[in-house]
Amino acid sequence: MGVLAHYLEEEGFSTTQISLIRQHTEIIKPPRALWVPFELGRPLGAPNDPAFQTRVLRRVLKLLEASEGPVLEDFAEDAPSFSGSIGLLSCPVDFQRTEVDVKESDRFVAAFKEEVMQMRNWYDLALVNRGRTTASVSGLEPDAAAEFVAAFAMDHDVESPIPGLSAAMVLKLAIEDLKAYYFEAVTAQAGQPTDSASLSDWFWGQTMAAKVINAARETCLASGKKELKIFGDLLLVPRNQMHRFAR
Repeated sequence: MGVLAHYLEEEGFSTTQISLIRQHTEIIKPPRALWVPFELGRPLGAPNDPAFQTRVLRRVLKLLEASEGPVLEDFAEDAPSFSGSIGLLSCPVDFQRTEVDVKESDRFVAAFKEEVMQMRNWYDLALVNRGRTTASVSGLEPDAAAEFVAAFAMDHDVESPIPGLSAAMVLKLAIEDLKAYYFEAVTAQAGQPTDSASLSDWFWGQTMAAKVINAARETCLASGKKELKIFGDLLLVPRNQMHRFAR
């Protein structure tokens, strides 16, 4: 949207936007942007809080008063806590707690694939209950998505399984599918928390999938390739979960 804003401004339209990733906006330099410290997917903050969302909208629209840019301002408030079903999430699968180091590549990948397989029955139940799934953006089946992410985590030169898409783009889409697969599976049981904070803390703090994704992030950063470095820096592991992988 930041790039598109430059073209719209050239045609005489004034633009303003919300930024969720400040680093992107600093590089693109759109005419006017408001950076908000909210999680990805929630540019207006917490759901079901129209007063807070209105404050965000008023702030981003106020940037239109600036006659020239680029203008990048920070929204001063954190999103209020979601008042939904926050609670202790209990995984329906008893994951093996044995620590496996990424350097033990065969055991590491095997443990991840076993975890994906253990989640399958619960994912299938969620699919029956909902009649749909969001684990479908890559077009890969969950086991194929897991296979590719694991292979990429070990070697960034792995070939893309989707014609016309780079391995880096397939990696991003496959990771989104894996997260949706896990989230849908773990919430298949009645009474489970469904708020994004509980799901994220469980996923990034307790699963082998999160460790494999972080290994893929480190592979991107070590690759020396610009596209992969951007993916590793910004798109694979949320900033608020990075502390879990500090060494």
